Amino acid sequence: MVTFSQPFGYLSSGTDFDGTLRSSETILDYFAWVGCIPFVDRLLHKNRLAQFLLGPGGFNGLAVTCVGHLIARYQGNDSRDDPTQPDYLDRFISAKATNPKVDDNQIVSWIMINMGAGADTTAIVIRSGLYYSLRTPGVWARLRKELADAGLSAADCPIVSLKQTRRLPYLEAVVREAIRYLPGVSLGLERYVPAGGQRLSSEKGHQDSTVPEGTILAFNPWIINRNRQVWGDDSYEFKPERWLRGDGESEDEFARRLRAMNDTDLSFGAGSRICIGKHFGLLQAYKVVATLALNYDIELVHPEREWTVINSWFPRQEGLEVSMARRVG
Repeated sequence: MVTFSQPFGYLSSGTDFDGTLRSSETILDYFAWVGCIPFVDRLLHKNRLAQFLLGPGGFNGLAVTCVGHLIARYQGNDSRDDPTQPDYLDRFISAKATNPKVDDNQIVSWIMINMGAGADTTAIVIRSGLYYSLRTPGVWARLRKELADAGLSAADCPIVSLKQTRRLPYLEAVVREAIRYLPGVSLGLERYVPAGGQRLSSEKGHQDSTVPEGTILAFNPWIINRNRQVWGDDSYEFKPERWLRGDGESEDEFARRLRAMNDTDLSFGAGSRICIGKHFGLLQAYKVVATLALNYDIELVHPEREWTVINSWFPRQEGLEVSMARRVG
């Protein structure tokens, strides 16, 4: 919607009608392999003989879709609700008109980044928020109570606005805990140690160590998000309350604890390499989780079963089966 001002149609059809979603999963599985064993990429994706024998890579279908949207926009025959409201594609085309370094290939590249970068990770957060809230005693009920106490109901709010979600601290706690518990990127992203080296502090009683400049470091968010020194002895539990001020905890104590958690959380990366779509992804997660909780009674079909998490570049989940009934009033 933000890129083309129109949906792809997966929700309305309920199917992966063009295979794009499955291709995305295949691509992410491939990224997991070459991210850990880079030379595999030279044997497969960058090997013309392998491409001839195995067929085109998973990016081709997405590229064709993006090119099709660009051509339709140029020809003025793409259908969108409000052509007067600029979207990303409009901005990209405007950049081409003012910057000679931008061509159609660059525009297609930007579109593909928009299409592939945020959808999977946001879906992971939403699924985790639902699954763990429904599985963890008291969480879903407390979230529903917060919505009711805020004066929200299914009758007058079919879609919860971002402004409304910002007044719901427990909703934010649920989403942030879902991100902490299962980060959208669960493999380490490599970084080079800058000039002068990097000092790494150790646990109490151990000497700090310095990593030489030029060393490649990778930090796994899944592991860091279970550091008991930061998250407590219950770091392996799904507990949204950790993001809220505890009983008997002073404002200063909570501020220090929250600052430590924020500084440690690398689920979106950090510094100059932080995910540029972080706030847009959070916006979607807040709105979707709140809207579902407000409009539907939801229960796990098999609450005794654990779902399956597939270890890919983005860890995707399978087995989230729920029964849903629309709420009235």
